Amino acid sequence: MLFPFRFELTTPAVDDRPVFVTGNFCEWATGLDATQLQPTGPGTYAVDVLLDESLPDGLDYKYYRGGEGSLELDDEGELTPNRTANRADGLEKDYVPFWQWNGLPINPAHLPIEQVLYIDEPDQPEPRRVQVALPYDYVTSDQAYPVLYMTDGQNIVGEGSGYGSWKAEFRMAQLASRGQQGVIIVAVDHADEARMGEYTVEARKAGLGKGDAHINFLVNTVKAHIDANYRTLPDAAHTGIGGSSLGGLLAVWAGLRRPDVFGRWLVFSPALWISPGVYAAARQQPLPADTKIYLYGGEAESRNMVPTLHRLQNSLQCATEDECAYLQIAVDPAGKHEEWRWSREFGKAVAWLFFNVQ
Repeated sequence: MLFPFRFELTTPAVDDRPVFVTGNFCEWATGLDATQLQPTGPGTYAVDVLLDESLPDGLDYKYYRGGEGSLELDDEGELTPNRTANRADGLEKDYVPFWQWNGLPINPAHLPIEQVLYIDEPDQPEPRRVQVALPYDYVTSDQAYPVLYMTDGQNIVGEGSGYGSWKAEFRMAQLASRGQQGVIIVAVDHADEARMGEYTVEARKAGLGKGDAHINFLVNTVKAHIDANYRTLPDAAHTGIGGSSLGGLLAVWAGLRRPDVFGRWLVFSPALWISPGVYAAARQQPLPADTKIYLYGGEAESRNMVPTLHRLQNSLQCATEDECAYLQIAVDPAGKHEEWRWSREFGKAVAWLFFNVQ
């Protein structure tokens, strides 16, 4: 006796490779016409299979795309354990965020084009290193792109510093697999021992209050250079500022000081305790209606991280809930103050800020 069972799959990946399911119900055979899912709509697939009554009630299965080295991946780009289902249910609905490409977690062709610049800084003896990650299709396209300026550039692309790396190039390649590749990332190095001073606006015990000068450098020198030499969309609605910890604090101040320049904020685990005046500044500074702000923090960072995030959120709130649709807050219950956790959140934030992906 045969029992019908239906697999339904949703995946946001833009990918022409066929989708299959395999498992203990077919002895883990691959490439079978009977287990190929058919498109049912944008990003949705389904297949109906017949299960023999001799099979166990518990099904073990997995999706793959194309052939060998094309297994389903989780949000981190990691291989997933086998899925399970109950044969008696007759239906299983699943979601796959990413797929392998020839055994790799991303398609290498989707990696950004990386360039390194050295930009002279007013009143400084040495130029500032600036890493630019262009969309993979920048050379073959003639379009202009939004730009996201990132603080703590040493930790944003590549192997990073001793603290780790966000691996932004990997996250952008993941987004490109979904057709969301069109953002230029500009990672500006911090000033090493002078980092505390240039990332704080208020002159307090924990900071030297040179942040306004650094914001001016980002706007008048770095952004001016990028806009003059690359195909950018220079308006505030297409220009973001981002960072974490002290860099996240500076991103908040940059957004408040220059809302005419930075209309997209990516703020992770900001060191708000250093700058208590930021809340009053947030309440007093009107922001353009199309400003979008993505706040992230982890409950395991400190007992004050999430409460201060909510305090900042409340300080930025508008008169009604509808008018505050520009602000998104994400809290990781297990989140610690670590680069790899910010890396994990980076793609989600970029997708929300620039592609309106919820």
